[in-house]
Amino acid sequence: MSSPTGPASGLPVRMPRPRQPGRHRRPEPLAAPEGAPALVLAVPGTPSAATRSLVEEVVSIARSELPGLDARIGYLEGDDAEFSTLQSVLTHAAEERAERFEQARAAGADVVEPDGPVAVVVPLLAGPDSALLRRVRQAVMDSRVAADLTDVLGPHPLLAEALHVRLSEAGLARADRARLFTVATAADGIILASVGGDEAVQAAGITGMLLAARLAVPVMAAALDEEGAIAAIAEQLRSSGSQQLALAPYLIGPELDPGLLDEAAKEADCSAAEALGPYPAIGKLALAKYTAALGIAPPQQQGAPVR
Repeated sequence: MSSPTGPASGLPVRMPRPRQPGRHRRPEPLAAPEGAPALVLAVPGTPSAATRSLVEEVVSIARSELPGLDARIGYLEGDDAEFSTLQSVLTHAAEERAERFEQARAAGADVVEPDGPVAVVVPLLAGPDSALLRRVRQAVMDSRVAADLTDVLGPHPLLAEALHVRLSEAGLARADRARLFTVATAADGIILASVGGDEAVQAAGITGMLLAARLAVPVMAAALDEEGAIAAIAEQLRSSGSQQLALAPYLIGPELDPGLLDEAAKEADCSAAEALGPYPAIGKLALAKYTAALGIAPPQQQGAPVR
């Protein structure tokens, strides 16, 4: 037993440590505000079990960064049976918010009728794709739900980190340049493959410059969905002195047509890394888009120790 003045029996009592003052103190843990809009990931491509697993892992990362986050998944090509469409997810989120308000009011709680967006829709795309983004906007409009639509995830330094990791996992880049770890198959030229036309290639090129700085090799972007573009960039890299090329998809995965990456690698006569997939940066960037839309401070983003 203990008293307000100290331990009654002489046993030690753990006292809370005072908060560390100054700029080095630990930040207060951030949680989703009560009643905050849902984060809805808009997932392109044909749904599959593999896509579901990937997206659920991205959502799990976002939730771990922001406890209490209401995160949902809406598929552009869903069927509402196994894979919920973006439109139906938004409609359901609006119905749930209205139902919670009515229940609280019926219980006599002093509540204010909810206002503002029901959801923040984040396209699960590394770069811009005007055709897919038009479909996302149309689905939001068709739902007749108040929802904010964010920009795509890139370009961003964290995506350059993710590309570096995927290349190193495939044995196509040094995992850690600072340690001079040698990879015999390391590429001396990278083709950064995107989909979405010229706008997507330009956006990929920005991340490509960051990747080039990390790897100290030339990186050039090309469109997977433009005939001959990959081969043309491969020839340009080889003519400038690169002999061992690698293909790095600037894509998360669901938006990538099956077989397209393998065909591009054959076209360029080089090896390819995996798509970005559920790399932790993807969940963090999706959350950052959400928090920016709501005007709340995002959790501190920390990258992997890959340089």
